[in-house]
Amino acid sequence: MKQQIMFDLDDTLIHCNKYFYLVIDQFIDAMTTWFGSSSLVTVQAIRDKQMEIDIAGVAVFGFKSEHFPQSFVDTYIHFSHLTGRKRSTNEENFLWKLGLSVYEHDTEPYPNMEQTLFSLSESGHELHLYTGGELPIQRRKIEKLNLERYFESRIYIRRLKNSDSLESILSTGQFDRSSTWMVGNSIRTDVVPALTAGIHAIHMRAVTEWEYNVVQIEVEPKGAFLTLDHLKDVPDAIHGYVNR
Repeated sequence: MKQQIMFDLDDTLIHCNKYFYLVIDQFIDAMTTWFGSSSLVTVQAIRDKQMEIDIAGVAVFGFKSEHFPQSFVDTYIHFSHLTGRKRSTNEENFLWKLGLSVYEHDTEPYPNMEQTLFSLSESGHELHLYTGGELPIQRRKIEKLNLERYFESRIYIRRLKNSDSLESILSTGQFDRSSTWMVGNSIRTDVVPALTAGIHAIHMRAVTEWEYNVVQIEVEPKGAFLTLDHLKDVPDAIHGYVNR
């Protein structure tokens, strides 16, 4: 039976978080170099403050590219005030450019991405791509891997990725919710919205998950709710549920 299967992009089909973690580590290195004489500016304190600022901004403004470098600058300003260390325009400019550099990394697919999408497409399923972020950045990733081969025009890019965004896509499109799936790594932006909308959900468990994505699930599934560790297991999981 034909299914409509919606995939998340970042950290479901392609690597994303690992590049952010790499740049955050570089940010922390710079901060500890500049503020090294202060006992108030520890690696953990820097990491916690940057995460706090980052998550607060995403919750309000969505996935804006400027937000990540701004979290570096705001963290720097916080510790400058805390320690009394004089701010430097050169240092702030360096942090801004460092934050933006995360978007320049190569687009790297997860293992078996191609095999998984090909298998589902060849089985007659209709594939959709639903991702959060800014249009130019997400489009560049999609075009880099030529993902239109599988998703064609069924690509949805939203700055805010939440229950309202998913509901809007489902309501304006031709979706049969009893045969529609959401496959993604984020409990907050993929799983909970899918369960709220009454469609099937597959949580792709990440090795290291961004704290923003981790929330309690307080929605009763109306259909399937599966948890997998590998993309290659998605086709069999869906076929197993449909043919149960």
